[in-house]
Amino acid sequence: MNQRQVTKALAGLLPGMFVAVLAANIVAAALPTIMRALHAGQTVYTWTVVATLLAATVATPVWGKLADLTSKRTLVQIALLVFSLGTLGSGFAQNPEMLLVSRVIQGIGSGGMMALAQIIMAAMIPPRERGRYSGYLGAVLALATVAGPLVGGLIVDTSWLGWRWVFFVSVPIALASLVVLRRTLHLPASSHEVRVDWAGVTLITAAVSLLLIWVSFAGDAYDWLSWQTAVMAGGAVVLAVLFVAVEARAAEPIIPLRLFRDRIVSLSAAASLLIGMAMFGVPTFLSQYFQMARGQSPTAAGLSTLPMIVGLLIGSTGSGRLITRTGHWKVFLVAGSASLAVGLALLGTDRYDTAYWQLAVGMLLVGAGVGMTQQNLVLAVQNRVTSGDLGAASSSVSFFRSLGGALGLGVLGAVLSHRIAAYATEGAGRQAAYGHGLADLFLYMAPAVVLSLLAVLAIREVPLRMAGGPAEDSRPSHGRHARRGNSATP
Repeated sequence: MNQRQVTKALAGLLPGMFVAVLAANIVAAALPTIMRALHAGQTVYTWTVVATLLAATVATPVWGKLADLTSKRTLVQIALLVFSLGTLGSGFAQNPEMLLVSRVIQGIGSGGMMALAQIIMAAMIPPRERGRYSGYLGAVLALATVAGPLVGGLIVDTSWLGWRWVFFVSVPIALASLVVLRRTLHLPASSHEVRVDWAGVTLITAAVSLLLIWVSFAGDAYDWLSWQTAVMAGGAVVLAVLFVAVEARAAEPIIPLRLFRDRIVSLSAAASLLIGMAMFGVPTFLSQYFQMARGQSPTAAGLSTLPMIVGLLIGSTGSGRLITRTGHWKVFLVAGSASLAVGLALLGTDRYDTAYWQLAVGMLLVGAGVGMTQQNLVLAVQNRVTSGDLGAASSSVSFFRSLGGALGLGVLGAVLSHRIAAYATEGAGRQAAYGHGLADLFLYMAPAVVLSLLAVLAIREVPLRMAGGPAEDSRPSHGRHARRGNSATP
């Protein structure tokens, strides 16, 4: 597609991506109001968030594999329709059961949009020119992640709207995106026979679901060291092993294991898993910090995170443009991981009465770090695989990022309650207990990001290709390239 065609398609793709990510974060500020209106308890409160993350996580590799086998244009329209139906169902929910079912449907659709947006962009634009556009996509994704609590707070604080508009606000944008994409997106459909690996889908869904159920309730409904933990954690490991065994023999695996023989793919997936914890965790817990530790309203709390939004925009768009100009991408992965680690360490020193400018510096560094890493890890992987594996490879990185975020939220949420209780026992006031407890969470995220920095340092930079098959190593081949074929290289 030429630049004019790409621009028109992006006019539909980016808004669709925005509302899909926004939906996962916008409910945070409205949850207390929603729970009161539906007469729901703490379990429903937790699962209103977890159900969407779970559905999006397990659906992502399925959408990615289908994108390799059938029409990407048709799939993105289906994803937007599924998302809209789930969003409408959530807005019209009359009881907790209807809300949770609708949130699962919404998560399936949003997972599809998050995966397909990256895949479609890769299909439209060669890697050498993709950095700039990946920066735009990263900025939209990051902006939606951070803006969710702000928009949700504004809606909740506007009495004549009501909590149902937290959901309804996304539907017109999603449907408009569908119409625009139907008119502007023209990509050739794959000629492959559609054979879905249903055994793999079932096993990965069961493994991830059991893992997320475990971390969501551990430390609350039961102890971390308990028979429930042994059963669920052990069961998740067994299901994961079975999934690997099935994928190794499947004709069209959901996640082709051969891709992970490539060092760049495997290290990028590992880094995405670790960075996902901070990407999803920081906006969620920052909103709670400003409301509970500093006594701000939902709207004011959202506005207080503006330095993070600025950092995200600068990190994603700036690195994207420089990658397109220079062709070098590894330096931004390293700089982004380092910036994220330093920013988290700074936020980890905050207290309920810390000067705002100190908070702003930490948020700016965190935002810049996420902006420089999240999309560029996908770019590094897309540059290494053939067009036939583009969907599966891209969605695999997104899957690990979402998995890291979901696991991080579950574990850190459980840890938070214990830290707040501990500080309260020591005599700290309510605001001080929340300030100390939430700062501890940011500090706990920093080691994971340091590990991601080690992972990206081990990634070997390969020149971005203009088109065609996987990028070749820039080092002397000694005959090695001749044996590659069309698969990723170990």
